[in-house]
Amino acid sequence: MAGYTDAPFRALCAEQGAALCYAEMVSAEAIHRGSDRTLRLLDRFPGERHIGHQIFASNAAAAASAVHAIHRLAPTVIDLNCGCSVPKVLKGGCGAALLADPPLVGRLVRSMRDETDLPVTVKLRLGWDERSITFLDCAGEAVRAGAAAVALHPRTRSQGFGGTARRSALAELKAAVAVPVFGSGDLFTAADALAMADETGVDAVMIARGALGNPFIFAEIRALLEGRNLRVGARERLETALRHLAAEAGAKGEPVACREMRKHFVAYTKGMPGGAELRQAIVHASTVARYREVVEQFLGT
Repeated sequence: MAGYTDAPFRALCAEQGAALCYAEMVSAEAIHRGSDRTLRLLDRFPGERHIGHQIFASNAAAAASAVHAIHRLAPTVIDLNCGCSVPKVLKGGCGAALLADPPLVGRLVRSMRDETDLPVTVKLRLGWDERSITFLDCAGEAVRAGAAAVALHPRTRSQGFGGTARRSALAELKAAVAVPVFGSGDLFTAADALAMADETGVDAVMIARGALGNPFIFAEIRALLEGRNLRVGARERLETALRHLAAEAGAKGEPVACREMRKHFVAYTKGMPGGAELRQAIVHASTVARYREVVEQFLGT
């Protein structure tokens, strides 16, 4: 997720048991044009073993060029995003715009596969809107072009994140393709993740919004798989948020980290008793020391 899944955040998710984390989505066109700033978004944290790099593209030459550059970074997988509905991505004919042109999805995947022996995967939505449900066509084109797996967020582009994810579509996709299928959408608790797997037969689940401010969800899923219940309290959540802030400051410098962490603290404190007052104070924090002071006052330490 652009703006969220940088190296410090991925390190926390991996610490909590995430099997594979994706770096921030990047523009194939920017990499094709030699943007070092874009490539830096793909930097690993020390010791990071399993990482996915996701590009958005609409031009096969740019996609191939980006994969050629990314291949040297030796990620675990390289993914083509066919689901993002952010206007600036759609404007370039990328992301969810590709859902309207299944053959183009196939051509992009083939151009990527020609540049690497690493697994190439695709991330889809159901379609552009309810009148254009194309995920099976897009998945078929991608698999015939060499995609190693298909991920599906079972909402249309027009839904955004409204309504509910249509889990039955995951079962349809699983029955239609001979490659692994990853399920996404509305996974905010460990129980949500296990229910999706049980109901649809997907090979893996992808946690996106459910991990924001909650890297603990991966440990909670693993615990539930083992028949245990794991609950993380306010103190551990906020101490982890402070570790997150310190890592961001080390990577980006204190001023940038303090600005960017405000959105993360909103997520870490969501649903927490007294969280609104804490967030109000954090909005005005501009140093790591002030963040820590606000949190310690909140915890009464």
